[in-house]
Amino acid sequence: MTAAPQAGSGTAERGGGTPRRRAVGILVGIALVAFLADLFTKHLALQNLRGRGPVSLLDGTVYLTLTRNSGAAWSIGSDHTWVFPLITLGVIGWIAWMAVRLRSVPWAVSLGLVLGGALGNLADRIFRAPGHFVGHVVDMISLFDPYGQVWPVFNLADSSLVCGVVLAVLLELTGRQRDGSRAGAADPADAGTDRPAGAEPVAAEPADSTADEPRRRA
Repeated sequence: MTAAPQAGSGTAERGGGTPRRRAVGILVGIALVAFLADLFTKHLALQNLRGRGPVSLLDGTVYLTLTRNSGAAWSIGSDHTWVFPLITLGVIGWIAWMAVRLRSVPWAVSLGLVLGGALGNLADRIFRAPGHFVGHVVDMISLFDPYGQVWPVFNLADSSLVCGVVLAVLLELTGRQRDGSRAGAADPADAGTDRPAGAEPVAAEPADSTADEPRRRA
């Protein structure tokens, strides 16, 4: 008879996932790294790109050009800047709800990237000019064109958000669940049994020992 695992031993719960505390720790750690990296790159952009023309990198594949965006990509919603902080707060609430059953490292990475990117842009909306909750986001990366004509100028927070969302989609498509299990996976306790759910197991009948006895000669 196997003894039940002790509480706090770190044993994964049903579904074969990571303990929740560790998964949430990974989520928070990745979010913090993404958030701080975004703040640092924005600080560097403001210090070194202000008043300068676009800086070409990788033979024109990437340009560094400082811009302020009051809306979303391609300046969508630039006249309704106050909406974006509300959307971001909703995203943060959704991540907190997802973390309740979080026991998957890949999902922790995905949600951490989304959370870090959301916090990075939310900080701009709240604390940067022209005012609280209507601040303009600092962008500085442009692909293939110095002024965002091919792809919208973005920042590290945007990259973190996109990577997190793409990873979440891949996890959904492959059936990876937040609790560490896989969608459609059979319960190991029921493996190898074809009986209907709730049916009592049928005891095997004893073998007929007389069948193996040699026949007596008449």
